Amino acid sequence: MTTVKNISVAASKSYLQRAIAIATLAQGTSVLKQISWCNDSVAAKNIIEDLGSQVDEKNGDLNISNTGLNFLSSNYNAGEAGLSIRMFSPILALSHREITITGEGSLKTRPQHLVSEALKQLGVKVDSQEGFLPLSIKGPIKPTDIEIDGSLSSQLLTGLLIALPLANGDSSIKVKNLKSKPYIDMTLSIMAHFGVKIEHNNYELFKIKGKQSYKSTTYNIEGDWSGGAFFLVYGAIKNGIEINNLDYASAQADKAIIQALELARADISILKKGIRVEKNKLEAFNFDATDCPDLFPPLVCLASQCKGVSKIKGISRLTHKESNRADVLKQEFEKMGIGITLEQDEMHITGGKPKACSIDSHNDHRIAMAGGIMNLFCEGEIKIENKESINKSYPDFFKDLEKLY
Repeated sequence: MTTVKNISVAASKSYLQRAIAIATLAQGTSVLKQISWCNDSVAAKNIIEDLGSQVDEKNGDLNISNTGLNFLSSNYNAGEAGLSIRMFSPILALSHREITITGEGSLKTRPQHLVSEALKQLGVKVDSQEGFLPLSIKGPIKPTDIEIDGSLSSQLLTGLLIALPLANGDSSIKVKNLKSKPYIDMTLSIMAHFGVKIEHNNYELFKIKGKQSYKSTTYNIEGDWSGGAFFLVYGAIKNGIEINNLDYASAQADKAIIQALELARADISILKKGIRVEKNKLEAFNFDATDCPDLFPPLVCLASQCKGVSKIKGISRLTHKESNRADVLKQEFEKMGIGITLEQDEMHITGGKPKACSIDSHNDHRIAMAGGIMNLFCEGEIKIENKESINKSYPDFFKDLEKLY
């Protein structure tokens, strides 16, 4: 009888980055518990230190102390964290100072016009390098009614929702075609925990009362469903797995991996503390990943080991990731002998046996992780170039992967 492996996964960077930003807006000391670091979370920590927060880490807890928003620096660096650019830009726009925010690596090639357009509606002066970083921002935000496009990302909406309750008047945000709604639920739940509430009408109109204040508090950071999805896929294909720090009641979008695994006929158990997935004869599945685009890499791993052709919808969400992720998945999985076609907004994956090869992560952390998982099903070795890209979200990924051998 096969022994099911038991592991814990990294803390959710989506929760941690949002909690770091919100905690820096609360006077007093907040404690974020059960944290783990990755490059994106470190970028958020560096920004709040430049804002004037005192940050102290002890025994896996992060203490964030504030006496108010001090805006100690006029220059802020988001690293390669797209969320940090979109989330902190509205927060930085609360200042009267002229502030520059920039980034590194692939973030320099990702367009920022949505940020500029939204802040300009709020009376903020914004300049950019022809729509790209760096951004020059001079506030303060003037509360009013604005309209934004939510079809490409929900991250800008997250930043606006966090910042606008601190403005000196009421405002509203009309959102067209919002994607990734679970991430907005996540943002609103963390804000509520810190004492700020926002009303919305079916995610289309958000009504925000001004002159609110965040209250310092203690907050537990969940395990990361995005990274955990790769290990759950392993469990369904290989030898079974139990992950003891994933919360099935989570607002994380990538919890939807459970639905995909169910569609593929994997054996799943929801436990009091964690999730258990065991090997089964897997079938091709159809799945809509429009609201959870980060699941594409683990879903392609799953589909590659299912009998038949699986279809995953939502590739339009993949263009401005760390790589053009749909094209990269097709290119690198075909090196393994896994057939992938792209048809309009769908990716079609034909199940097959992966072969030894060398793939390139294209400096995309989730492509590197996908290669690592596929290596477990390959008779030879899949070599991964630029595997250090995992540091963006899950530096210990390959160490945790070794526990499964």
